[in-house]
Amino acid sequence: MTTPTERALRYDREHARSLRVLAYRMLGSRAEAEDIVQEAWLRWAQVDENTVQHAGAFLSRLVTNLCLDKLGSAAAKREQYVGVWLPEPLLDEDAGWWPDPAVQAEFAQDVSIAFMLALERLSPLERAAFLLHEVFDVDFDEIGRRLERSPAACRQLASRARNNVKVDYARREVEEEERERLFRAFSEAVHNFDVDALAKVLADDAVMLADGGGKVSAVSRPLHGGGQIAKAVIGFAKLPTSLAWRWQPTRINGLPGWLVFDDTTGQLVQTIALAPSATKPGRIGALYIQRNPDKLQGVLATLGQRSTAVKMTNN
Repeated sequence: MTTPTERALRYDREHARSLRVLAYRMLGSRAEAEDIVQEAWLRWAQVDENTVQHAGAFLSRLVTNLCLDKLGSAAAKREQYVGVWLPEPLLDEDAGWWPDPAVQAEFAQDVSIAFMLALERLSPLERAAFLLHEVFDVDFDEIGRRLERSPAACRQLASRARNNVKVDYARREVEEEERERLFRAFSEAVHNFDVDALAKVLADDAVMLADGGGKVSAVSRPLHGGGQIAKAVIGFAKLPTSLAWRWQPTRINGLPGWLVFDDTTGQLVQTIALAPSATKPGRIGALYIQRNPDKLQGVLATLGQRSTAVKMTNN
């Protein structure tokens, strides 16, 4: 007979990763996704496994419905959110949030910040139907069972969502070499406080989004235009407090970027991610800055796990 501990370990080993992946893409929040996965476990622990034909399908339906409930309340919270809202950042090496390391590159586009922002414009049902079908390849019969709608209705939801996402999110395959070139050019321009050089790297229709959540200072509205963004970024970089910042290269939600630390305190100040322009090849189209300390907790957890792993390896 399986003990409660053995069952919990099996849940974590066989199901938690895929459920976490689904919940993050539904909610755009690591913390809320973790809560959903924990709630799913508490409910699953009360279920007689012998009565369930397919545990994975049962749990993913449960998580889908829990996310739908959360999205209903999240919409109201978004309306009260102070300033710009951005999803919580994912570091590429944060394996617990990717379906499988072997297919990580395939899913990078599906957690890109532009894609996550486009999903925010969908209704909860549209978001669920679209993600389940387009990202997780669930058929409409199964989606209908999860959403308690007919397969035809779910097909319409996904189609409507697909059209809305296309309006807000232009997909363009970008070579890794181009990403790295833009990353280096941006970094060099900021390091040299060169407004003109930075403006040349940015597209004319570039946008900068900064999320402070009302907890820390941040540009309260989207900033548009390469010239304006360049002036703002260099202006911030010249501030006395910014001069003590250390920029550590990384990849965030599949995009090149930095973790920015205050060397005087060791504190993680923000993350920065650069997105190539979808309309202006060879330029940066978006700059995403996450400053909300609540949303940086997941990054800190990842860094802590990495540090622990390095120490264990060295020992």
